[in-house]
Amino acid sequence: MNAPRHLSDKTRKKLADDARLLRAWKKFHREEREAVLGSPHATTLAELFRMFANIECVRPAQLVGFIGAIHWSAIDYATRLTVLHELNTAITKVREKRGLEPIDDALPSNPDTPFRTIKAIVFSSSPPNKGAHRGEARPE
Repeated sequence: MNAPRHLSDKTRKKLADDARLLRAWKKFHREEREAVLGSPHATTLAELFRMFANIECVRPAQLVGFIGAIHWSAIDYATRLTVLHELNTAITKVREKRGLEPIDDALPSNPDTPFRTIKAIVFSSSPPNKGAHRGEARPE
């Protein structure tokens, strides 16, 4: 990365640091995706990731239906997080390509977006732990 000469050393260092962190973040998610595609659920999730890659050609109802047919309680929480991240990335890219805001959740009086519907399906079968939720005390 060649920073313009008029930037201060501090600014150039910050830009270089930000670029390094972004590369590390992308590498982490790439490794997480590869781990999911090497898991026992690889066949189903590879098909789902293909749908994400071609999301402009997939109707929201098709995606929700496919995801609803997956037995999510058999899939670990970390894998579910990776699936949700991949979906979020795919939707965000399409929205930005169309000149829309990257994220646009529905107002409380409107129906949920396909993303929120899918998130509810993926995480409905079990929470990540049995700890406190929204202010509840943890059982001892």
